[in-house]
Amino acid sequence: MLNFCSLYSGSSGNCLFVETSSTKILIDCGTSLKKVTEGLQVINRNIEDINAILVTHEHSDHVQSLGNTSKKFGIPVYTNIETLEAMPKQKEKISENNQKLFEIGKEFTIGDLAIHPFSIPHDAANPCGFSIFNNKTKLTIATDLGHMDNNLLNNLKESSFILLESNYDPEILKCSKYPFILKQRIAGPNGHLSNSSAGKTISELIKSNLKEVMLRSFKQRK
Repeated sequence: MLNFCSLYSGSSGNCLFVETSSTKILIDCGTSLKKVTEGLQVINRNIEDINAILVTHEHSDHVQSLGNTSKKFGIPVYTNIETLEAMPKQKEKISENNQKLFEIGKEFTIGDLAIHPFSIPHDAANPCGFSIFNNKTKLTIATDLGHMDNNLLNNLKESSFILLESNYDPEILKCSKYPFILKQRIAGPNGHLSNSSAGKTISELIKSNLKEVMLRSFKQRK
């Protein structure tokens, strides 16, 4: 059985937890090591039991304590080569033995989890989402999406649970106090997903066995 918990989500830091009875992983490590440890303790889990950390992309709110966490607890870090090279300060803290590289589109395993990384449209080196399989259950992480397309939608289909970005209302964004260049980034094809696009996506996915959705909406990272 797959269990999921969003420990932290937002511009101040992102860290997700997924487990089965025998495998425990984090997806991103974008807040302090102290907060990651405390977040796990709240759900009665220990950071010493984490088997791996998966990285979606290199932005600081996703990798803030990645290097320190891996170094202190000897946790393997799974990322693609472009993302690894785009975060040199984190890379230098992760031992070579714990640098586990994957290719987007090619499935790999951690314990009893099968993990399929897929490309997402975002302004990073080589950002990705993850579909995670255990037995017949599929859980998908799809955040920091600039737009939705058929390829991305196909990766989301047949998921029983999805963490999906639902970031902004276009009209409210237009009237916000954000600088124009930031508004362009947010609403651009490699920025973030609007609430209306998220709603349309969910309506489509309900047709393919989707049972639960968690929406991630937060103040923008400047």
